[in-house]
Amino acid sequence: MIRPVLVVLALAPALAAAAPTLSVDVAVDRHPISADIYGMNFADEALAQELHLSVDRWGGNATSRYNWQVNVGNAGADYYFIVQNLSSSTMPGADADGFVDQDRRTGTRSILTIPLIPWIAKGRSPVCTYAIPPFTAGQFATHNGFAPTISYGGGTCGNGWSGSAWVAVPSAQLSAVNVANTTANASGWLAHLVGRYGSAASGGVRFYMMDNEPSLWESTHQDVYAVGALSYAALRDLTYQYARAVKNADSTAQVMGPSDWGYMAYFDSPSAFAGNGGGYAANGNVFFAEWYLQQMKAYEQANGIRILDYFDEHYYPQATGANGAQIALHDDDGDPGTQALRLRSVRSLWDPTYTDESWIPSVGPPYPAEVQLIPMFRQWVASDYPGTKISISEYNFGGLDSINGALTQADVLGVFGREQVDLATIWGPPSTSQPGAYAFRIYRNYDGAGGRYGDTWVRATSSDQGQLSVYAALRSSDGALTVVVINKTTGDLASTLTLANFSAGSAAKRYQYSGSNLTGIDALADVPVGGGSISATYPASSITLWVVAGSGTPPLDAGAGDAGSGSPDAGGGGGGGPSSALQGVTGSCSAAGSGPGLTGLFGLLLLALRRRR
Repeated sequence: MIRPVLVVLALAPALAAAAPTLSVDVAVDRHPISADIYGMNFADEALAQELHLSVDRWGGNATSRYNWQVNVGNAGADYYFIVQNLSSSTMPGADADGFVDQDRRTGTRSILTIPLIPWIAKGRSPVCTYAIPPFTAGQFATHNGFAPTISYGGGTCGNGWSGSAWVAVPSAQLSAVNVANTTANASGWLAHLVGRYGSAASGGVRFYMMDNEPSLWESTHQDVYAVGALSYAALRDLTYQYARAVKNADSTAQVMGPSDWGYMAYFDSPSAFAGNGGGYAANGNVFFAEWYLQQMKAYEQANGIRILDYFDEHYYPQATGANGAQIALHDDDGDPGTQALRLRSVRSLWDPTYTDESWIPSVGPPYPAEVQLIPMFRQWVASDYPGTKISISEYNFGGLDSINGALTQADVLGVFGREQVDLATIWGPPSTSQPGAYAFRIYRNYDGAGGRYGDTWVRATSSDQGQLSVYAALRSSDGALTVVVINKTTGDLASTLTLANFSAGSAAKRYQYSGSNLTGIDALADVPVGGGSISATYPASSITLWVVAGSGTPPLDAGAGDAGSGSPDAGGGGGGGPSSALQGVTGSCSAAGSGPGLTGLFGLLLLALRRRR
């Protein structure tokens, strides 16, 4: 909700500390911003409608083993390897259909996950892999917070853990609960979707993702996928088969991959971490992500068809807060140190000078301690498969229940626009009433009447991004300049925002979200624009949006970002120069092998990274 508020601005600067200087230059660094960066996973329908949500993802661990013919999946170790009836309907494809139906009601385009894993759920009975019987309760021990057994669906299921290792699954039980996955099965589902909704070009399902976090199959889905089995070549070959099936069914659909969990998966394979080869050292010391892009390019060159449209990965900051929990995906713990860490962690998306505050630096060469995620992705794409778009289909910086999480999320969205990400969907999106939702509203519906942040990025700089972040964009619909300023500090800051190469009107409209009103964005009194600048005080822990009418340099023809990256005019592509410079992250490193102790480290990470889906 928007609440008009009158404030006395003339007195404010005297009460606040001097702040970093802010500047915007409308003539420099211009590029389109894709509306697809504001996407979500399993979006709430009302929030999707309110935000005019461009893209929504149906993904996660249960979808890896989704069998559309019987409408069931299996989230594996996330929940006792139970066959999950994703909806009560037994109609083929009903759960995914219901998801797409909701998206169509809100004008949102869907991302669906195509299973690549060799086994998928067979039916609704037996209810789980480790059913008792044929297993016995004594075979299982408490693991990762899961009790040894649980009652479910009229039976009892074990968690699969013996106390020292995973319990082996006899072949008879494996085939009782699962059925072999095939491209024929995928093609049948694709034919169903195209028959129901039409092709992507005619308004059908736009995006198909190549499974979910394949490097974690051996952990999340260890009952059907062996530890150390996934090599570079294994994932490439599966992608070739299933991505081609998508293109055969709908040549206008967009394919996304490899969609893996995070940092270590960008660089090497589970087979290499397990000592089985088939990874970095066996493939010319080329990082997996780069090798994957090279192989997708080779396929197009050999077959005359592009089967990968988006280089897609997941990203969760690995730092832990004062309570010992990873900041990602967790509520705010109220600790000032954790809150400051959450805000700083956004720098891992772009800053070549930021050394990650987690276990990542301890891994050592050839893996970089400075993640600089988006520039790294952009460099890989530019070098290995130009024209491929960049996507982050899962991310979450945590704290969405607090103003701290809202500030962080607003910062993330600003970075996505500046750094030319083509698509992003938050995992575990905020509820409609949580502070985190207002970070999205600042960009997508700041006034409750559909007012949006601009769709053509222009240069915006702060002399200290750690105190005041600033993001700016022209709006193609009316030529207005929109500027987001985020005060990350716990004190009020007075600053002057200078506007270059923009003929501003006499006043700027101001909208603000802060701790003084966590239930709405306040519409404050207009602020004079004098001498090409705006002077104001930014309250502690606040997000301010300026809307400045004017007749500055016209937006780019390609700036219609609300068309989404599915529009040929809206994608950022893999080219162009981001605002930050990439340093020292290349796919062909001289260091050999996977580094000391990585097998054990990766095993620990698999346990630590398991998320409820």
